[in-house]
Amino acid sequence: MAKLRKMLGVADSPYIVSLMRLIETQSKNTLANWCIDYTEAHVLPIYEKAYPSDTRPRDALDAAREWLKGNIKLPAAKACILAAHTAARKAEENPAAQAAARAAGQAAATIHATTHSIGIAFYGAAANAYDRVGLDEKPAVYDQIASEECAKMEAALRSVAIPNEPNPAKINWNC
Repeated sequence: MAKLRKMLGVADSPYIVSLMRLIETQSKNTLANWCIDYTEAHVLPIYEKAYPSDTRPRDALDAAREWLKGNIKLPAAKACILAAHTAARKAEENPAAQAAARAAGQAAATIHATTHSIGIAFYGAAANAYDRVGLDEKPAVYDQIASEECAKMEAALRSVAIPNEPNPAKINWNC
């Protein structure tokens, strides 16, 4: 087996660049809601299948939603986000679940910094690929699945995107 990657895709992949360009046109709230909703529907079930009694990744998404509604302060949400990342570190024996927990942490962290929104692409693709085909495929198989998953993510964001968003997030990707 080749060395397993914790995340799939690279910043200059056409599908990542396309997603990043769309992300740049949207507000922080739109991005945070998209990340939370997409991760909850398409990535979190992978973690919950492996660890049904561990709610830390779901709690992070829920806390981010509560912050967006103004019901909790950022430090309380951040504590839940950090707990999701702790859950990921503890799931080392299950790379699909580990990537799913990381995706949840990144999705929730979008409330703090919009650059985290791209994390669902990298980690969500890994979670779905490892869950779908296991850990022993050729790199080209994983790259193809990453491309497909990112296309789904982009379609989901396009479906909620605000045309001519007056307050797009200011993003410096640093990549």
